[in-house]
Amino acid sequence: MALSDGLHITRRQILQGSAAAAAGLSLPSASHAQAQTTGAHRLWYRKPAREWVEALPVGNGRIGAMVFGGISNEKLQLNEDTLWTGGPYESVNPAARAALPEVRRLVFAGRYAEAQKLADTALMARPLSQMSYQSFGELLIDMPEIPDFWAREYRRELDLDSATATTVFTVGGATFRREVIACPVHQVIAVRISADKPGRIDCGVTLHAAQPGSLAVERDTLIVTGTNRDEHGVAAALRFAGRVQVLHEGGTLEPRAGGIGVRDADSVTILVAMATNYRRYDDLRGDPLAIINAQIDTAAKIGFAGIAAAATAEHRRLYRAVALDLGTSPAAEQPTDARIAAVGTAEDPALATLYFNYGRYLLIGSSRPGSQPANLQGLWNDSGQPPWGSKYTININTEMNYWPAEPTGLAECTAPLIALVRDLAETGTKTAREMYGARGWVAHHNTDLWRATAPIDGAQWGMWAMGGAWLCTHLWARYDYGRDLAYLRSVYPLMRGAALFFLDTLQSDPNTGHLVTNPSMSPENSHSGGANGPTICAGPAMDMELLRDLFAQTAQAAKALGLDADFARELLATRAKLAPNQIGAQGQLQEWQADWDAAAPEQNHRHVSHLYGVFPSHQIDFDETPELAAAARRSLERRGDDTGGWGTAWRANLWARLRDGDRAHRQLMLLLGSARVYPDLLNANPFQIDGNFGGTAAVAEMLLQSHDDQILLLPALPRAWPTGSVRGLRAPGACTIDLEWRDGQLVHATLASPLGGKRIVRLGGQRVAVTLKAGQPLRLVGPALKPGR
Repeated sequence: MALSDGLHITRRQILQGSAAAAAGLSLPSASHAQAQTTGAHRLWYRKPAREWVEALPVGNGRIGAMVFGGISNEKLQLNEDTLWTGGPYESVNPAARAALPEVRRLVFAGRYAEAQKLADTALMARPLSQMSYQSFGELLIDMPEIPDFWAREYRRELDLDSATATTVFTVGGATFRREVIACPVHQVIAVRISADKPGRIDCGVTLHAAQPGSLAVERDTLIVTGTNRDEHGVAAALRFAGRVQVLHEGGTLEPRAGGIGVRDADSVTILVAMATNYRRYDDLRGDPLAIINAQIDTAAKIGFAGIAAAATAEHRRLYRAVALDLGTSPAAEQPTDARIAAVGTAEDPALATLYFNYGRYLLIGSSRPGSQPANLQGLWNDSGQPPWGSKYTININTEMNYWPAEPTGLAECTAPLIALVRDLAETGTKTAREMYGARGWVAHHNTDLWRATAPIDGAQWGMWAMGGAWLCTHLWARYDYGRDLAYLRSVYPLMRGAALFFLDTLQSDPNTGHLVTNPSMSPENSHSGGANGPTICAGPAMDMELLRDLFAQTAQAAKALGLDADFARELLATRAKLAPNQIGAQGQLQEWQADWDAAAPEQNHRHVSHLYGVFPSHQIDFDETPELAAAARRSLERRGDDTGGWGTAWRANLWARLRDGDRAHRQLMLLLGSARVYPDLLNANPFQIDGNFGGTAAVAEMLLQSHDDQILLLPALPRAWPTGSVRGLRAPGACTIDLEWRDGQLVHATLASPLGGKRIVRLGGQRVAVTLKAGQPLRLVGPALKPGR
């Protein structure tokens, strides 16, 4: 759009635009200010993103983009969830099985440095590192005839309810609008550029791949094809393809260098599709070109309005299952980055609500049936070498990603995680056999797209065989919340196989006679010799806690299905022989079998692995095991609050489970501060999405806790949220719960379950036994929990 095409930019407008640029484009009009909604479902800003950690995420589970909201130059950084480095590979160290008895002997003899050195050379995987998640590339939209400093009334936002990223600005009397949405129905990312005056859209569209490839331009279409990269000696095996189609209303198309140009259009729609040849970790027979062509051809017939309507409806089906209100304040009307900067100085309860809603939005956007599970960065990554490969770290981080799924109404988002466990049970069977000489299956502390299961990263970090066991607790949680026997029957073999491995590999501790894991570690903490000293040990508390859950849940599953009675009895008998939790000399819950906690070199270690029994497990309970709960509290106090985002999120959940709402809220406020979130509210330093998901789970945990058919209402309500409501939280037994409270007191609670059944409802010291009738809501009123309407 040339200056002669009716823009009529005056000298005064240019000067005003320059002033706006100097002030960060912060010139919202009165109408914009009036249009601002309460800050619970919307992230918004007065200037474009300058870097990736300020951009806004959209995703449909499988493909996603980070939207920068530029003016003359817009960028969408793109991801496709199967684009990783390398290809199928074997990782078990051939020397492992022969060396394992000596490693065990050295551990039991207390010769930990020697044991760890031998484990490093003989037990660790080959290669020692796994593959990395990759960026697909960038979609660039160039509007050079609209310089940034001309823009007025700039605003960019992410509407969590509609799942739409929008950028709006005014230039020369015309208001331009750019909308981006990732559609799970039609499997495209759709961009629409429009203006409120005809013929004003001039733009160029280009597509850059972040992997080796080539670009073809065919009038209104860009197609990029190529291959992934090798890494750590593992050969590249993926082929990828991306297609961009540019549709316009009014105006003309014109060729531009390496891209497509549109001139004098009323509006432009850009459709993006991406795929690889990946079908499974052992099946690369997909045809990415055929996939993307079918997706674009279908989407082009529907148009942006149809794509956006389908995407928003499907998103809202999940997103609107829960509604939270923690109150509001004038701070909620400020831009999101200003709200983050003011944490600790301004009352803003709606920021916690926004963070909760954002976590649910991110899980919907990064984990849907048919996609890969949410990795360390969910779906969104701009690097060829992301932190920790953006892998699946299964000694806490992957599990934390899914903590909010069941309690906040996103059960179907666990489907990719369950599919991951199915894959790991296959690859882990070989690792169990070749490395340990054991039946069943095993996965250590990390895995990747290729479902590697051998220990990686060196013995100090990776000599931990409990990853599969922890993941199996999520299989059980899915059943416990839904009580679907057909589902349980489908996952029982996975749980059985994980338990079988430990029946074969547990060792009798010569010092105590208890059954323990050996070799193992308490992730990722050294028990002696400085921060880089030995971690290797036998029977850390976390392992014992995990196995108590695995054995009990597998036995419960067998009973529910009427299967394997003898096996279930064996599991429970073995469970009774596991080393128990112990309280150390400082009154703390011991992290290891020996009382090493006070001498451990990192007193403020980010992991609190031994507190798994408090949360996410229920083994250590405030009422039923008060001495252990007090010891866990002591451990948490000793470990401190000063840690990264995901560690802060775990601490928030732990304080909530220990029913200290104000302490949990303090952790949540740390999580929301600028030291632990970026301006786009993603978990910071570096970006890991688990902090977002853990924080979302913590909010739910403060409002509702449930286990063994007991339901605790407002168990850790902080003073900062005196009045509020929540609709749609879930408890086991397919139970949905709505709550409203005022001045810190329950107004009413409504419980409903299609299955019915008996529950114990608790509020403070009040306990009420109720019987739910299938499909009939039950309303309890006031602190006395009286039945009511």
